[in-house]
Amino acid sequence: MSRRRPRAGLALRGARVLITGGGSGIGRLMALEAARRGAAEVILWDLSEERASAVAGEIGRSGGSASTAVVDVSDRTAVAEAAERTGAIDVLINNAGIVTGADLLDAADEQIRRTFDVNTLALYWTTRAFLPAMRDRDRGVVVTIGSAAGLLGIARQTDYSASKFAAFGFTESLRNELRARGSRVSTLIVAPYYIDTGMFAGVTTRFPRLLPILHEQEVTLRILDAIEAGEEQLIMPRTARFMPGARILPVRAFDRVMDFFGVIRSMDDFVGRRGPDDGGAPRRG
Repeated sequence: MSRRRPRAGLALRGARVLITGGGSGIGRLMALEAARRGAAEVILWDLSEERASAVAGEIGRSGGSASTAVVDVSDRTAVAEAAERTGAIDVLINNAGIVTGADLLDAADEQIRRTFDVNTLALYWTTRAFLPAMRDRDRGVVVTIGSAAGLLGIARQTDYSASKFAAFGFTESLRNELRARGSRVSTLIVAPYYIDTGMFAGVTTRFPRLLPILHEQEVTLRILDAIEAGEEQLIMPRTARFMPGARILPVRAFDRVMDFFGVIRSMDDFVGRRGPDDGGAPRRG
C-alpha cells in the first residue's frame, strides 16, 4: 500500500505559475496578483498575443517577471510543444473556458464540440504535459477553474454544465490518484457562481445575499489564498455548497427548490461577451 503524506500549501513567492487564458478576466487578475505575491515567473498562455503581452507588460512595469505564448489549449500537439519550451512549473492554473449559452437545439455543432475541447479535454492535455515534472520533484499544484454549474445542471447550459461536471470529476479523480500514490502534488477545484467578468453578462440572481454575482477581484484573491493554504476545493459563495445536497429530495421537489432560488432560469437574459478567438462564441471574461 502506498504511503500517504500530508500536503501543505504552496507559497507563490519564488514559484513558476502558468495560467491558461491569462490575457483577460480573472486570468489576468490572477497573473497580476501572483506576480505581486512574488512569483518567480508568471507564464501566460492565451489565444491572443496582444492580450497576453499587455498583461506581461503590466507585470514587468511592476517589477515582476512574465512570459507569454500563443497556445490553443484544445490542441494537444500545440500544448505539448509549448510545455516542452516552458519547462517545469510549480502551479498550473487551468483557467481558459468558453460558454455558448444557448438551448440545446439552438447551439451549433461546432460550438458544442468547442466547449468540450476547451473546458474539458484541454485539462487533460495541459495536466499530462506538466504533471510528470511535478511528480518527479514531488511538488506542484494543478488548479482547475470550474463552475458552480458543475454541481447543478442549468437551462441553456447543456454543454457548459456538462463540461464543468466533467472538470469536477477530472480533478477529484486526479486528486485521488495522487493521494493513493503518496504524492505531495495537490489539486484544487474552484467552483464559483457567476462572476462579473462579462463572460456571463446578463445573468441574474433572485437572492443576491444568498447567491451573489461574485466580484472578480474577490474571486482572484480567494483562489490564490486557497493555493497557498493547500485547500483542495473552493466553492463560492459558501451557500452554493448546499445545492447538491438538495438532491436527496425527489426530482420534482428538487426542481421546485431550484426554481424557488431562481437558479434554473438565471440564464434567461444572458448576453455574454463575444470575441473572435473562439469562433465568435462567448468566452471567459
